[in-house]
Amino acid sequence: MQVILLERVPKLGQMGETVKVRDGFARNFLLPQGKALRANEANKKRFEAERATLEARNLERKGEAQKVAEVLDGKSFIMVRAAGETGQLYGSVAARDIVEALAAEGFNVGRNQVDLNTPIKEIGLHKVVLHLHSEVEISIELNVARSPEEAERQAKGESLTSVDAIYGVDEDALRPEDFFDPEADRDLDNE
Repeated sequence: MQVILLERVPKLGQMGETVKVRDGFARNFLLPQGKALRANEANKKRFEAERATLEARNLERKGEAQKVAEVLDGKSFIMVRAAGETGQLYGSVAARDIVEALAAEGFNVGRNQVDLNTPIKEIGLHKVVLHLHSEVEISIELNVARSPEEAERQAKGESLTSVDAIYGVDEDALRPEDFFDPEADRDLDNE
């Protein structure tokens, strides 16, 4: 199916271009989202008549996205989640959780703007890309930790996925004497 793009669509084309796409993609995504019109003579005339307003609206949206991007770019957000000793989360951090964390900080971002191919399933520092506009893309840092104290340690560059890092004890250096008091047996014999 031939469509006229009403805005820039990544990996497809710029505003005003006539492109050939699969019928399902056009019917299920481009047309309902208002990103394109069917390419026929009536719609071509309609697009040319509305071109100036569409370009102005696109520039306005891009400007708003740029303002948000300047504030948000490179910012770090802490997410506290329950995790095992190896750093594996008991749940996961999905796009929905990231949107909620951004909303708590006062940023209005849609779930479809978060580029997260798979949910985050382990503690650590993770880069997440946000598509605020078709031409504005930024990345934020997500600090997933078991507690705010661990988040601070991770932010300083410390790895918290080993028992040594969590408890501050080198597990291999422990000896049986560290667990048992040899004097305790003598105290029992004296009684």
